[in-house]
This record gives sequence, structure tokens and C-alpha cells, in this order.
Amino acid sequence: MGSLPWSLVTTEPTPASGRRWMRWLVVGIVLVLLAAAVVLFARWLRGLEPVAEFIERFPGSYPLPDDAPVGLPAWLGWQHFFNLFLLVLIVRTGLTSRLEKRPPALWTSKRNRKRRMSITVWLHLSLDVFWIANGVIYVVLLFATGQWMRIVPTSWDVIPNALSAGLQYASLDWPLENSWVNYNSLQQLSYFTTVFVAAPLAIVTGARMSAFWPRHADRLNRAYPFAVAQAVHLPVMIYFVAFVVAHVTLVLLTGALRNLNYMFASRDAGDWIGFGVFALALLAIAAGWALIRPTVIDRIAAAFGEVLRR
Repeated sequence: MGSLPWSLVTTEPTPASGRRWMRWLVVGIVLVLLAAAVVLFARWLRGLEPVAEFIERFPGSYPLPDDAPVGLPAWLGWQHFFNLFLLVLIVRTGLTSRLEKRPPALWTSKRNRKRRMSITVWLHLSLDVFWIANGVIYVVLLFATGQWMRIVPTSWDVIPNALSAGLQYASLDWPLENSWVNYNSLQQLSYFTTVFVAAPLAIVTGARMSAFWPRHADRLNRAYPFAVAQAVHLPVMIYFVAFVVAHVTLVLLTGALRNLNYMFASRDAGDWIGFGVFALALLAIAAGWALIRPTVIDRIAAAFGEVLRR
């Protein structure tokens, strides 16, 4: 069979794809205009005398207790990397499991033949187990080393200081800070919410939706309906994605080299070592993303159950 002319095998953009790109363009323009309006409004507010006095009184952070640790230990950097690595893969597999209409493969437990699920759901739950274990280790070390004082509010001054820090960020005039010693109050509240609110919500809602939840516990299921967990789980995931995007953006905009040294090299310095470790971390995440393929996942899953690929 002869080859087709190039003009016959190329595809022209369809009207539907053109409309889709136009919608995204409009959304992008609206977001840019909205961001510009927020910045202008915040700068106008900061020009008002009462607001300027408020910022002077509450600069964005409050002093930590006298026995609070200074600096970020190496274990915190490793925890940060493992959390990011697992979270990226968890979000990917979670979205894939929601969008797939016909699972490419099914996994059946060796211990309980009635326990069957999509191979994507099995991978998602397996990653969840490692993420939870990493989180438990993190919380234990957090309280054992006193690092909890950096992310758990110890004064009601956290509220006005968080408002002040948010206004300063919105005006693009960053709050003065030294994260090696103390996070600003907006950071503290966001980290506290992520660790002690969003993460537990993700765990308890994910557990309710998983195949390991007792299906015949009628009273428990009535007290905690599946629909409630389902309604909460996706917004929590969206929160994690938004947090990561905002976190990375501010890390890069508010002194990238020093911040990356804090987070990935446990060093109070402005050189390129932290950036190098961060680049290696991104390569590891990319490798993990690439390894999510049938030839790899099927072999791992087969060690714990039976894999039937369609």
C-alpha cells in the first residue's frame, strides 16, 4: 500500500479545539487582569495611614518562644523531598483513577479474592501508605526536636501578622523575613493547615473511599457516608495542588537560592548548592513519573496480588 500524501495525513485544528484554546486564552487574560487589580488595590491600601500603622505594628511575624530551634535540620529536607515526590505521584494516580472509564488492568488481593480494584487505584493506595508513613515520621520528629514551634501558632498575634503578611505579598512588597529563624505568620498558618488539617482530611476521606473500608459495617457507613468523603477528597487534593504552586512560586520569587538552600541543603547560605539538590530532586520526581508504566507497575503489584490486564 502506497504512502499517503502529506496533505492527507496532517490534521487541521478542529473548530472545537480552536474554541477550547480561545476559552483558555480568555481565562488567562481574566486571571492576569484580576491579579493586576489585586496588586493595585493592595498598594492603594498600603498608602492609607491606618493600614501603614497596622503593618508597622504587625510586621508579618511574631517572636517564637525562647527555646524554639534555629535553622532547618537535614531530616526536614529529606522529609520535604519525600513528601513532594509522593504527593506528585499521588495526585497523578488520583486524577487518572477518576478520569479512566475502563481500567486498563485489575488487581485482586491474594488474601481476600473479593477485594478487587483498578491497578491505578491500587497504585494510588500504595503510594498513600508511603505518604502516611512519611507523615507520621515527620510529625514525631517535629515534636521530638521542637520544630513544631515553627509551624504551630503559639500566640494570637499570628492572626493580625498573617493579615499583614498577606497584604504585603499582594502588594508585591514582600514582608521582611528570615525563614531560617522564623516563618512569617501567613506561612505558619498555611503550613499548620496543610500538616494538621488538609493531610488528615485526605487520609480519612481516602480511607472511606478505598476498597479496604468495611462495606458491611452499616452503622459506621451511615455515620460516615461515602458521598461525604467523596465530596471532600477532591477539594482537599485541589488545595494541595494550589499550595504547592503557591509555595514554589514564592520560594522562587523571594530569594530562590537562599530558600532552596534552606529547604534542600539545610544551609543558611546564598550559593548554588541548594539549587543543585533541588534539580536532582526534580530529576528523581521525573524518574518516578516515568516509571509509572505497565511493565513496572504490574510486576510490583503481582507480588501482592493477581494482575489481570485487559
